[in-house]
Amino acid sequence: MKTLTKKEDWWRGAVIYQIYPRSFQDSNGDGIGDLLGIVRRLPHVASLGADAVWISPFFTSPMKDFGYDVSDYTDVDPMFGSLADFDQVIATAHALGLKVMIDLVLSHTSDQHPWFQESRSSRDNPKADWYVWADPKPDGTPPNNWLSIFGGPGWHWDSRREQYYMHNFLVEQPDLNFHNPEVTQELLNVAQFWLERGVDGFRLDTINFYMHDDELRDNPPLPPEERNDQTAPKVNPYNHQRHIYDKNNPENLRFLRKLRTLMNNYNAAAVGEVGDSQRGLEILGEYTSGADKMQMSYAFELLSGHEPLKASYFKSVFDKVDAVAKDGWVCWAYSNHDVERHISRWQLTPASARLYTSLMMCLRGSLCLYQGEELGLPEAELSYEDLQDPYGKEFWPEFKGRDGCRTPMVWERDAAYAGFSRARPWLPVPTTHQNIATDVAEHDPASLLHHYRRAIGFRRNHDVLRTGAMEDMYCSGDLLVFTRRNEEETILCYFNLSDHPVNATVPPGNWVTVGGELGSIRPMPDHTLHLGPWQPSILRLDEHEA
Repeated sequence: MKTLTKKEDWWRGAVIYQIYPRSFQDSNGDGIGDLLGIVRRLPHVASLGADAVWISPFFTSPMKDFGYDVSDYTDVDPMFGSLADFDQVIATAHALGLKVMIDLVLSHTSDQHPWFQESRSSRDNPKADWYVWADPKPDGTPPNNWLSIFGGPGWHWDSRREQYYMHNFLVEQPDLNFHNPEVTQELLNVAQFWLERGVDGFRLDTINFYMHDDELRDNPPLPPEERNDQTAPKVNPYNHQRHIYDKNNPENLRFLRKLRTLMNNYNAAAVGEVGDSQRGLEILGEYTSGADKMQMSYAFELLSGHEPLKASYFKSVFDKVDAVAKDGWVCWAYSNHDVERHISRWQLTPASARLYTSLMMCLRGSLCLYQGEELGLPEAELSYEDLQDPYGKEFWPEFKGRDGCRTPMVWERDAAYAGFSRARPWLPVPTTHQNIATDVAEHDPASLLHHYRRAIGFRRNHDVLRTGAMEDMYCSGDLLVFTRRNEEETILCYFNLSDHPVNATVPPGNWVTVGGELGSIRPMPDHTLHLGPWQPSILRLDEHEA
């Protein structure tokens, strides 16, 4: 299959729409979304103005972690269709002007993968060293104190080899040994297989988990005052360690450079997932700086928190980016398949939801949108009996897992299961979701859906917002102010992140109000600015005006 002709830096400032295939559209009536369902609904994504789609895993899998446990990297699970169906996804997306990024889960496989089946069969088979194996301590306990992010020890006893194998996630997800060059070469071959098939890039799951400390040293404890729930819930003891040996190994950069060299042959790009609650942005900077590693990585700073983000918080985040990742490139997201939907997490009103969307479109970096956020979908309230997520079952009820953000996309209010499927879906469709389905939003000029289209269109029309510098960020109470600048354009952004009026004074200059379609207001003749609740003012400097 021919790859799409694209610019080398197409990814810089791009808007990427995440599709969780199990929940996007079912085409065959089995209650589970699939690849041909994606084909059917790609025009919706294109209508938003997105640059690319990121499709969560659809590879052959026992589905213990819903596709993030891969048993065949180069085939499609029958649940989702076939390789021919995937080819149709590529062809349709490219015809609509959308690039396709797929989710590569390289840090671990399923325990059903043939590689692992061979590796566990003996200590001297050809793949014996393809996974992280270790002898027990003399008392039979695991080799060190590493923990699984899904709960319990990070080691599981295997009676065949009478050794432990490492698993950062589920017991059924053994970690690959990135110290073995045969393993890394095989994973590069996997990437090339999909690049040759026409993909335009990858989302790289748990990119900082790839390589472990080969001396298997214990992680030190993390003081309580440094703990947070940015990447794992507070009730998870995983937060009690400083994770310097089970992940975040500096040698990981060698593999990332090899992957970048391969991707450069196709003008492909990758967005890595850096999961670390203390050093996330710092690692992001290490992994995305220069032109020889990953193009971008998404951060958890805007994917956490249980109240609307304050102006001071945005400033602190971007100050830290400037300090530790100035030469890197961040991909920002408010929601994804692993966190509570931000409409519920921040308890947003329609007005505040619109403003946070407009603000995101003005940030420096690339952007990820998660299916349904353009409709304002809240987190689904599910009963324990409805849960499918093993993570949620482990820590229920203090942590309810990830199913609440993974319920089916709602397309038609009056159709069975909101038009997602003809059969009962794998997760329930809440009535609250069905009432704000896509067809309802399409016919409401004031809907959040249309605001997303306007905001993305505004970003596309001003290249400075996609690739320009971000300067002079400051906050005053609930007011966030920053400047975006490139050689062609200077844009000054004011955002009132509150439900009460805010006043400001615009600096001297010939400022032209832009973004009226986003509710942007103009300054008064005396340069004062009176922002209503959740209101922006976006101003472009006209240097040619007399």
